[in-house]
Amino acid sequence: MTRMLEPMRRGFLVVNKRVTVPLLRRGLGPLLVTPATGSMLVLRTTGRRSGLPRDAPLGYAVHRGRVVVVAGYGRRAHWFANALADPHVEVLLPGARFAGLAEELTDPAQRREAFVAAVRAMGVVGAATLGDVRRASPERLDDLAAAFPVLAITPMELLDGPYDPGGVGAWWSTAAWAGAGLTVALLLRALLGTAGRGPRSAGAGSGKDRPTGAGASAPTA
Repeated sequence: MTRMLEPMRRGFLVVNKRVTVPLLRRGLGPLLVTPATGSMLVLRTTGRRSGLPRDAPLGYAVHRGRVVVVAGYGRRAHWFANALADPHVEVLLPGARFAGLAEELTDPAQRREAFVAAVRAMGVVGAATLGDVRRASPERLDDLAAAFPVLAITPMELLDGPYDPGGVGAWWSTAAWAGAGLTVALLLRALLGTAGRGPRSAGAGSGKDRPTGAGASAPTA
């Protein structure tokens, strides 16, 4: 873990609370998919003390038919402890939502594979915080996975997502298409207007065509 990790974590806490979760809830999750951060989901667990739903935005990977996430704060991460206490969770992906069963991966070989997949899916952020895990030795991966455990979520039931019928995502798609259509119409109007005017003749409308000097006809009285 590098010295950058803790400042980045604090920054992500603010961004996740004020930007990531609201965008995912409103069906704008696809806008968050970048090479720098990978893809984001919202994991909903049940508070082990409060019994209330708790949401956590996380980077993820799809590995061997399951969604895998890494506990960046270790076992003290509230969402990780909640999922172990009650494995029935909900996952909101950028374009879908499902109910699933969560379990910690403990088999060394499976855990290494899932850990590498999840960290690589985090893009630049994963590499900056945990290094190039592709070249890490099995021993190094075991150490990292012990410090930052891996949770695997098996989909059990498909739920209504933002882009399913009646979801808010349909409005964003409609707005995007309307905006694209308006942009094309304005461009065509500008191009056709320019072509319709054509080039102006040199000297047209200027005083250069008027006779001057001695040869000019005098005005009649």
